[in-house]
Amino acid sequence: MPEIKLENITKRWGKFFGVDNVSLDIPNNSFITLLGPSGCGKTTILRMIAGLETPTEGRITIGDKVVFDSNAGINVPANKRKVGFLFQNYALWPNMTVYENISFGLKNINEELPILDVEAKRASDMIRALTNGSKVKEIVEECRDKNGKLDEKKAYVKLIDNFTLSIFTAKDLFSLKVHEQKDPNAYAKEKAKAYEEKLASIKAKYAQEGKELNEKFEVCKDGKAEVVKRKLTKEEIDSKVRACSRIVKIGMFMDRYPAELSGGQQQRVAIARTLAPEPQVLFMDEPLSNLDAKLRLEMRYELQRLHVETGSTFVYVTHDQMEAMTLATRICLVNNGVLQQYAAPLEVYNRPANLFVADFVGNPSMNFVDAKGKAEADGSVSLGILDGIKAKFVPGSALNMAEWKKQRDDDALAKIEEEKKRLAKKGAVEKSNKDEVFKYHVQKVEEEDDSLADDPVITEDDYVLGIRPEAIDIEASGRTEATIYGAMPTGMESTLKLKVGDFLLTGVVFGNRIYTIGQKENININGNDILLFDRKSGRLITAGKLEI
Repeated sequence: MPEIKLENITKRWGKFFGVDNVSLDIPNNSFITLLGPSGCGKTTILRMIAGLETPTEGRITIGDKVVFDSNAGINVPANKRKVGFLFQNYALWPNMTVYENISFGLKNINEELPILDVEAKRASDMIRALTNGSKVKEIVEECRDKNGKLDEKKAYVKLIDNFTLSIFTAKDLFSLKVHEQKDPNAYAKEKAKAYEEKLASIKAKYAQEGKELNEKFEVCKDGKAEVVKRKLTKEEIDSKVRACSRIVKIGMFMDRYPAELSGGQQQRVAIARTLAPEPQVLFMDEPLSNLDAKLRLEMRYELQRLHVETGSTFVYVTHDQMEAMTLATRICLVNNGVLQQYAAPLEVYNRPANLFVADFVGNPSMNFVDAKGKAEADGSVSLGILDGIKAKFVPGSALNMAEWKKQRDDDALAKIEEEKKRLAKKGAVEKSNKDEVFKYHVQKVEEEDDSLADDPVITEDDYVLGIRPEAIDIEASGRTEATIYGAMPTGMESTLKLKVGDFLLTGVVFGNRIYTIGQKENININGNDILLFDRKSGRLITAGKLEI
């Protein structure tokens, strides 16, 4: 499967930038999730890679082929990019059976393909199946109901799945009635002789012409498969349909219509239809959002398994952070059309690049605490938090705050200069949906209407602490007194709202202890994953521990 590369991709409508200068490297055989709130630009990115949307600027490469380049005037249409697209609403044809839905795209293929000898392939498949007559008999006999009646359709599916056959070969195998014989092995061996002679005859014919058949039964000359522009044969179409149905486990539903299937089964059909043409990359746009919670969880496991079995590159759009965390090899988090962070799920969770990422990823959400203080010579930061509590932030690695802030300012100036250069170019448009530092939420007992408040004056002494709920522990030796303001037990854990002064902190405490509202407890903030953010830029400075 190919690598996908996006270079400075921008999509705008007038002055509104749906995607703003996004660059991404999507490695071969990866599972990438495009994550972000509704309207952030993730589906637009997906559609631009697939060729369903034309970027305003930039360059897209799939494998070694440039499929879009605004400067060179290249724009390869979607049907030439060899990508599969799985939509949110399944988009199955209601008047077609499952089989017809999956095979629909295959029937339209008309391109340069190797010449395939179907008869030789069928003969070889029959020989392979007939090497074990007892197995054939056992498989067929399993398809009898409690009254002993044989279900032929079920037998066909079982033979297809066990011996990797097409429906045509499965019917031929069944018609030999191996299952009715007292000695199925001897009978099968005798029947196989005719197919062995047939296969040998076909190969001899090609040998006279100076040709041969490879392991895929493609006609070869001088070691190379002969190619001709053609459509897929019925045998090829059926083999691909059956292979995909095996992967998603819908072999028994081939004669049903979409209305006769559950939501999960319909989604499996849509996946099989997308996989059948063997796309280079599989794109999925919130494919599980129409399913109930239990089925959505089951389908996540199916998609994980599918990714491993197919070896394909998956690009998956979702606004559900749980889906992104559990499925992805890397998460691409987008907001307002701008790439916020592109990293492995645990890195995004433990080391979010900025306040937006920290707030968006994690359930329950991260606690944000305003902090004011100064950096010390040893790299630690002395802070005042939660209306008067004195604390000390100790970074996990060496930190020179002055150098960090200088780099922050240099980056901001470079960004301004870069924007000036862009706007100086002919046809450049100023972005109307301006990028701003994320407005994080500090939980308080008495919530204030932020819309009426003046913007705070931010100084170099202003920081924000990010504390994950699992870092807050209730301990008898806790340094901070808190009151239980709310408690939600779920069995193995409880999610608590803890009142500290006028502020509320969310904690997740493991165990089945019952907490009552108004109960006094002592808490500690533990661990080395407490995050220190720069309030001015919203960027992560470092992680460390907090000493109260």
